[in-house]
Amino acid sequence: MADFHQVLADHSRYWGERDLRSLHLLAMVREFGSTCLVARAEDGLRGYVFGFVTPDGSGYAHLIATRDDARGTGLGRRLYAAFAEAAERQGARRLKAITSVGNTGSIAFHRGLGFDVEITEDYDGPGRAMAVFRRELPFAPPHFRTPA
Repeated sequence: MADFHQVLADHSRYWGERDLRSLHLLAMVREFGSTCLVARAEDGLRGYVFGFVTPDGSGYAHLIATRDDARGTGLGRRLYAAFAEAAERQGARRLKAITSVGNTGSIAFHRGLGFDVEITEDYDGPGRAMAVFRRELPFAPPHFRTPA
């Protein structure tokens, strides 16, 4: 719970000007704690992922963020890999995430991790198209693979 409250206290370090605090659900962390992960360093929390496994076997990443001073370090990829492992242990066979169609950074990040992306009209209500990401497990982003 302390990590959750720290994430909210440092919200702007993860999300900048976008106020996404309403998407940070304490109930999700309480109920799906084994798939809600943080990356810690001596100077605090560097990143986190909140997710869960759906009944149909999808590891759904609800939120993933890295702190402003940790971007470009590969931490987001490592967080996704840790989430994928945790989800797979719970029976997930695929990963799924969504973002707004205007979030070009997230779209590029997910594509770089090998996700397929589909723009789905009215996904989040009438007139609210979303980019929907899907990929099969196991998780092995292109630069994580070892040569054969």
